[in-house]
Amino acid sequence: MKLGTLYGISVGPGDPDLITLKALRILKQAPVVAFPTGVRGKPGMAQQIVAQWLENHQVQLPLTFPYVQDTAILTQAWQLAAEQVWNYLGLGQDVAFVCEGDVSFYSTFTYLAQRLQQLHPQSLIQTVPGVSSPMATASVLGLPLTIRDQRLVVLPALYNVEELEKVLAWADVVVLLKVSSVYQQVWQVLHRHQLLENAYVVERATLPEQVIYRNLCDRPNLALPYFSLLIVKVNQ
Repeated sequence: MKLGTLYGISVGPGDPDLITLKALRILKQAPVVAFPTGVRGKPGMAQQIVAQWLENHQVQLPLTFPYVQDTAILTQAWQLAAEQVWNYLGLGQDVAFVCEGDVSFYSTFTYLAQRLQQLHPQSLIQTVPGVSSPMATASVLGLPLTIRDQRLVVLPALYNVEELEKVLAWADVVVLLKVSSVYQQVWQVLHRHQLLENAYVVERATLPEQVIYRNLCDRPNLALPYFSLLIVKVNQ
């Protein structure tokens, strides 16, 4: 029997209009649509983005990926998700896994695909690129992310906040992902480097509830949601 293909579908940062034509075509054709489960029983971001295009005949497959850093717990979750997806692929059904942002950019899809290939090396996997959060954030700010020979650094702040001091010494533009839980630490670093006037925070970029903060000098204690991103223009 012919195997189904697992498609990693990038659906952008939030605005449904930012999904690509290719991603939308594959999404509509897939008999099974998978997505990360949301928290506290609510639909996750990727599921919300594509909800308007899903049809009743399509199987919706929520997959659980815990918001923890414990490798053992995460590995178990990736394995379970891979087996759930394989249950359909092995029957010849394609599965479209939708992921906010871009599937190659700090994405849960990467772990799912890697685990699936380890368990079932014959698996067929394809990815569709999309709009990632740094590009979307620069757009809503009305700023170029980089120009000429500027050096850009992207840091997942939750894991690398201690690297920020080093990076600010040579980078021209710094993007901090997952900044919400370490914002106060980041603010202190930017304060020491006198960069708060050149820093921007955007909550839920491209969504109706989007919030923009320019010049962080008087905002040392912002309470930010998970989908928040900070851009620092080290050299304007």
